[in-house]
Amino acid sequence: MAMATEDTKLELFLQWLNVNGADLRGCEIKYCNSSKGFGIFSSNDAPDGIFLVIPLDLAITPMKVLEDPLIGPACRSMFEEGEVDDRFLVMVFLTVERLRKNSTWKPYLDMLPTEFGSTLWFSDDDLLELKGTTLYRATELLKKSLKTLFDEKVKKLVDKLLALDGNPESQVRFEDFLWANSIFWTRALNIPFPSSYVFQTGQPEQECGSSNAPATEMNGSSQVSGSEPASQADSIFVEGLVPGIDFCNHDIKAAATWEVDGSGSLTGTPFSMYLLSAGVIPIQGEKEISISYGAKGNEELLFLYGFIVKDNSDDYLMLHYPVEAISDMPFSEGKLLLLEEQKGELRCLLTRNLLDNGFFPECTSPRGTKSMEYDDDQGFDYKSARRTIPSYANKLVFPEKFLTALRTVTMKESELQQVFSLLEEAVGSGGERRPSETEVRTAIWEACGNCGALQLIVDLLNMKFFECYPCERLMELEEGSGTEESDAELLKKAEGGASSNGSVPMSRTRWASIVYRQGQKELTRRFLREAEHALQLALSEDTTKTSS
Repeated sequence: MAMATEDTKLELFLQWLNVNGADLRGCEIKYCNSSKGFGIFSSNDAPDGIFLVIPLDLAITPMKVLEDPLIGPACRSMFEEGEVDDRFLVMVFLTVERLRKNSTWKPYLDMLPTEFGSTLWFSDDDLLELKGTTLYRATELLKKSLKTLFDEKVKKLVDKLLALDGNPESQVRFEDFLWANSIFWTRALNIPFPSSYVFQTGQPEQECGSSNAPATEMNGSSQVSGSEPASQADSIFVEGLVPGIDFCNHDIKAAATWEVDGSGSLTGTPFSMYLLSAGVIPIQGEKEISISYGAKGNEELLFLYGFIVKDNSDDYLMLHYPVEAISDMPFSEGKLLLLEEQKGELRCLLTRNLLDNGFFPECTSPRGTKSMEYDDDQGFDYKSARRTIPSYANKLVFPEKFLTALRTVTMKESELQQVFSLLEEAVGSGGERRPSETEVRTAIWEACGNCGALQLIVDLLNMKFFECYPCERLMELEEGSGTEESDAELLKKAEGGASSNGSVPMSRTRWASIVYRQGQKELTRRFLREAEHALQLALSEDTTKTSS
């Protein structure tokens, strides 16, 4: 049977929404293009600013999965024993329902994309465009992890469920699970369900609740940003998909937010989610209604959603020191103990806006709100140590917790002994109590200063060691895909379209990869310049102190 046209799929989906109690009171869902898929557009004036209302009963959540007569019983024991998490339940549900012949979710599932621009769907050649970046390695690791999960848990479970449903000939493929994974991460919302709604479903609070874990190790939250109720005391946050609301596309300047109406006093529909105008002035005419996915760098946008933002002000660089490398060092036990006591952070996101407070800001605009004192926002006062506060302290762009952890990693034997001596002095020789995090950080600062930590940052950025623990560094980036300047030249040619000799225009995937990696090279170069300059000052001031 020929594939249904976009108009036919949309008509069936709108009928399905209407039957299930949805209310498109001030908007229309329309097909945008092949890269964006469907979107939501204003259709007429919405006096109360509410465009769309969707009953929470339509949300696909872990609770919904455990209540499902086919999937619930098979998944419940795995979930209760901790073999799988909330997100796994939703992904299995999507995988099964897409393969079922008579799924009641078919009108919604047919509307969802079948192709994605995220890096998990890159061809081998496309992925080579990212070689040398954090994203390249993260994609390889995630795909391997998902394949293992599929082989060990998903395939057997889904094939069993399909057979029970009367479809023994159906065989789930890895691509089916990969599709469900991408649908979840590109469309899931962190929904503040009223507790009264959760309990009326018969699911105890401890069974299903949103995980606070970030979407990936790289970077932060998975959920599309939305407005939350003023009072959340009675809310239970659960990740799930909300058909209809999830067709809103992203824009940094969001036209709308979403909220949950527990009582129905605002929408007339108790226990519903609604799309609300974000502006004071109502949207006039037929315009696309966008929401914001939050402040995300191109690394996260490309990894999860399959698009990037040119000149992204929220871009960042991931810097990471592998904890496993410490075990090969002298005095590793003492260093690991100090890292534990200070809650050491060996991974940090160096955001672009940090550079505005550094030695070489891009512009002469005010330097934000960073204090001129050498105090950080964790309450740590460097003035409590006897070591002189460096003159460049207010220009350091590297997070203090990350610096303290790296000071610990680079300690010499004499410095380590001094730290333990200072801590014994602080807590008493009998060890009446454990030292506080602040006391640990103060002792480390007193003993070590900044030279070792800054030298390590330079090394991490400049690829001077860790041959067996590769991190993202400038040389590795350039060896993988050329220089920052060569990327700029490629993008310049792409903006001109196909050349006069008839060459094929650059694909959107390749363009996004080049924009992302050029941004990584730029940030690496600029943070390296900051680290090298700070190191020179630190060495100079330490030498002066020693001479005096």
